[in-house]
Amino acid sequence: MLEVTNLTRAFGHGAAAHTAIEAVSLSVAHGELVSIVGPSGCGKSTLLRCIAGLIAPTGGRVVLRGVPVHDVPDGLAVVLQDYGRSLYPWLTVRDNVALPLRRTLRGRAARRTAADASLAAVALAGVGDKYPWQLSGGMQQRVAIARALACDPALLLMDEPFGSVDAQTREDLEDLVLRVRRERDITILLVTHDIDESVYVGDRVIVLTPGPGRVRADLPVRLPESRDQIITKELPDFVRLRTEVSRLVRSRDTRAVS
Repeated sequence: MLEVTNLTRAFGHGAAAHTAIEAVSLSVAHGELVSIVGPSGCGKSTLLRCIAGLIAPTGGRVVLRGVPVHDVPDGLAVVLQDYGRSLYPWLTVRDNVALPLRRTLRGRAARRTAADASLAAVALAGVGDKYPWQLSGGMQQRVAIARALACDPALLLMDEPFGSVDAQTREDLEDLVLRVRRERDITILLVTHDIDESVYVGDRVIVLTPGPGRVRADLPVRLPESRDQIITKELPDFVRLRTEVSRLVRSRDTRAVS
């Protein structure tokens, strides 16, 4: 589905130049959910923006479904952390979800039907006529997820999608993403600061080094496919892997490990 090869992104020139990510290579298979973690400032969001075609890399390349990415490709959607800035407060919830469908779906009635179906998929049936500011933070982030799903993306990029909600809502949204991913067979790349989250939702956890970000480790998650917020997190394999990821994130060593 996704192949990233020797991806590098630098900002500025000369003595003021700053390299955010350097020689990052990774691949994501169809249907996988891959978590990306690393210390603050390691370039996680920069990596995601390069993959999305929102910024051009300085070096290396991104290939999505066999096609090199030079700008924002079709079949891709992004969910950001700050739902308050990603939703238009003057549009209804339904119109927020339907907005990107203007490129692909003719007719307001058809877009309305598709938006309502996407809202139902994230347990928000019946709120289409409300405005974002009338909803809780968790519900607003569900709207952002519904908008991404409305496009029926092949690849969903999520940049700290649950960082602005409380712990209970975060767990609910993690389970929502797992359910939607299973039902729709979507490939997901999720950036997070939360180590427990990276292990709980992921098929693999990629750990980046301190900036400039490089791939320090690519760890498989060997947990039962069916996840539970309490039962799964009590499993010895979960505890072992979250400890290993935490150790790698906290380490100042910039060398890659196998």
